[in-house]
Amino acid sequence: MLVALAANLVIAVAKAAGGLLAGSPALLSEAAHSVADSMNEVFLLAALRRSRRPADRRHPFGYGKERFFWSLLAAVGIFVMGGCFSFYQGVEALRGGAAEELGGYVAGLVVLGVALLAEGASLLRALYQVRHQGGSRGLRDPALRTVVAEDGTAVLGVTLAIAGMVLHMATGQVVWEASASLAIGTLLVYVAYRLGREARDQLIGEAADPEASGRIRALLQAQPEIDSVEALFTMKTGLDSALVAARIDLVPGLDSERVEEVAVRIKRSIAHTVPEARQIFLDVTDRPAQEARESPAATGERGGA
Repeated sequence: MLVALAANLVIAVAKAAGGLLAGSPALLSEAAHSVADSMNEVFLLAALRRSRRPADRRHPFGYGKERFFWSLLAAVGIFVMGGCFSFYQGVEALRGGAAEELGGYVAGLVVLGVALLAEGASLLRALYQVRHQGGSRGLRDPALRTVVAEDGTAVLGVTLAIAGMVLHMATGQVVWEASASLAIGTLLVYVAYRLGREARDQLIGEAADPEASGRIRALLQAQPEIDSVEALFTMKTGLDSALVAARIDLVPGLDSERVEEVAVRIKRSIAHTVPEARQIFLDVTDRPAQEARESPAATGERGGA
């Protein structure tokens, strides 16, 4: 991420200078794109630092969701600073036209060529990190996923800008470069939408991976003291942490001490089988007792264990 931030800062300055010199709407759109990416890297660095804080009284489930919050801000930044500005540049070019001198044209293409190399190197570095962290599993990290999306979009955006400038100078028609700006804007809005939707799902309480939930349910159903699993709820509380809550009916005839022993053993088994299950709550009920008074017997304390 530090590599991506450094690359984006250098590229943003170069694109802005080249865009002003050339009067190129496509190049200025890419400059706005790089500025948005730079701001987003700062957001994501804040997310990495803040999400590592330990749980406290105010946030008993920890700060893992900080990553999701800052990823949402990054998506908003891509939409506003990148997508909207690119649309503005495209529309203004269509309305007023644009005239580029040969010197500005050459300077702009040189800047974009350097940017393409830098963005490509940053993308390769991000993809290497994804592979190092387990491929698709690495993309579960919203910070790393955002970096990959930004770098991939940057490479495609620079390619569109180069094509727009070349066609503009070859034909004398500004519509090509304006179209490139609009295409860059559309691309950024789409990426922002996808990243924002994923961050939203995680912030409002996304369930743990189906594979992990399946392992937990199978473990519960395999316990001889459990008659049935009435409900199982999971929720991601961070990148590598999840909350597990289960409502289970026990076989008849277990006394309170035995119920407590069973609950403790089950919780330890779940934590061993699914390491990301950091908080585990069991609503343990004995079916006859439930039918008699409709109140769950708690293990450890009333309402759960």
